[in-house]
Amino acid sequence: QVQVVESGGGLVQPGGSLKLSCTASGRIFTINTMGWYRQPPGKERELVATIISGGSTNYADFVKDRFTISRDNAKNTVYLQMNTLKPEDTAVYYCKAAVLVYGLGYNDYWGQGTQVTVSS
Repeated sequence: QVQVVESGGGLVQPGGSLKLSCTASGRIFTINTMGWYRQPPGKERELVATIISGGSTNYADFVKDRFTISRDNAKNTVYLQMNTLKPEDTAVYYCKAAVLVYGLGYNDYWGQGTQVTVSS
């Protein structure tokens, strides 16, 4: 009933920037928390940043002052602006949305991920 699709990944040089987007669609009544997670090669998935519908944000320590999460509630879209990228930021980035679906209550929906590679 709900689809979550990420875009914006790619190859970037160290020190560069990328902006990821994620849009949820389907039988959505409202969306509470939206967030970005990442899974580096050979490692577990980890939290990057989250944002609630009112705009409050939370960041992992390793991205503070470099990444900015934002959202457009009217478009059911969340963004992740990534600046000063480092090779260790290389990972598959996933979007998660906590969606209130008509008649079904809240459920978490994940996107399929977008690859970010930071390399010279």
